[in-house]
Amino acid sequence: MERTTCLVVGGGPAGMILGLLLARAGVEVTVLEKHKDFLRDFRGDTVHPTTLDLLDELGLGAEFAKLPARKLDQVQLPVGGGVQTFVTLKNLPGKHKYIAMVPQWDLLDLLARAAAAEPTFRLRMNTEATDLIWIDGRVGGIAYRTRDGATGAIEADLTVACDGRGSVLRSAAGLPTRKWSTPMDVWWFRLPRTEIDPAGALPIVTARRVAVLLDRGDYWQCATLIAKGADESARRGPVEDIMRTLADAAPWLRDRVDALTSWDQVKLLEVKLDRLTKWYTGGLLCLGDAAHAMSPAGGVGINLAVQDAVAAARILAAPLLAGTVGTKELAKVQRRRRFPTVVTQAMQRFLHAWAIAPALDGRIDIAGAPRAPMPVRVLRRIPVLRSVPPFLIARGIRPEHAPHFARCV
Repeated sequence: MERTTCLVVGGGPAGMILGLLLARAGVEVTVLEKHKDFLRDFRGDTVHPTTLDLLDELGLGAEFAKLPARKLDQVQLPVGGGVQTFVTLKNLPGKHKYIAMVPQWDLLDLLARAAAAEPTFRLRMNTEATDLIWIDGRVGGIAYRTRDGATGAIEADLTVACDGRGSVLRSAAGLPTRKWSTPMDVWWFRLPRTEIDPAGALPIVTARRVAVLLDRGDYWQCATLIAKGADESARRGPVEDIMRTLADAAPWLRDRVDALTSWDQVKLLEVKLDRLTKWYTGGLLCLGDAAHAMSPAGGVGINLAVQDAVAAARILAAPLLAGTVGTKELAKVQRRRRFPTVVTQAMQRFLHAWAIAPALDGRIDIAGAPRAPMPVRVLRRIPVLRSVPPFLIARGIRPEHAPHFARCV
């Protein structure tokens, strides 16, 4: 039976950040990742200013700056055949006045290299947690299966589930969950981008199509919203309809109406919005999407998960080193991170009800209107109000900073 002090399941941003921070505190930590590498097509490639601040505090900012990145510092709206700037991030407080669009595998490789320099850190790839191990009524570790079919178990003083919205450990623990309905699912795909295209993020809202285009330099990362559960029926039509309806709203896309030729190019994200009412049990803590599955509205899920990991490391490092970590400390993590989670999910539910659902029903058509709707015009004209949406999205509620034991600056 293998053993470690803290076992982190899931090598995403939250899991890797938590592993790095705890290792810098001297905690023996093992991170399990079920894939053989990080080289996968992620949808959430946004790195928010609070995470950029964290990387600076960890002494990783200079290395991160070398990664291929696109800086998203404005949101534009196609209106009446043209494009208008809706909000800008250039007035945000702090050093980083943008959201960095970086391939997530590059970020994870950077974190893995930094963590590998710590003697108490271990990363195990090709290792999938399959179940919890219970010892005397509390979680004592996990059972695992490797890519080649071998099985085994790892005991730990604390197991942390960072394995996403489909968390195996969360299900095995049977923790109570509160769920909300969502009006949409999302189709993800890529489109070629030219240098004369608009820059930044472009929401497109018409009576026929609701989408968001994210500027990735030489391509657009596109999210098209569809009614909840409509994927199967919608795929019976021609895939080319997606681009035709987008080009109707954004004429500069007309030279790319043939960019989609197969439904295999269009990936489905089933949108979930839920939250554990209790994030922990004896020996187990859930963080990130494993504790609170977020809607893609606002693109804040990764940022929130990273903030969870930072708070958890600060609260748990000392008791893990002392061998005294218990449910009291785990409850403290939930109390610290529950407020920003509740507020963020409340904002997402508001957007679902008052913006996304009406748009999907065809009751909102911004691109086809002769001018921007009144709420948009008000935000553009009043600087104070215009700064609120980008602040909430880019910096979030209750941002966390690197604990002193992990800082390099």
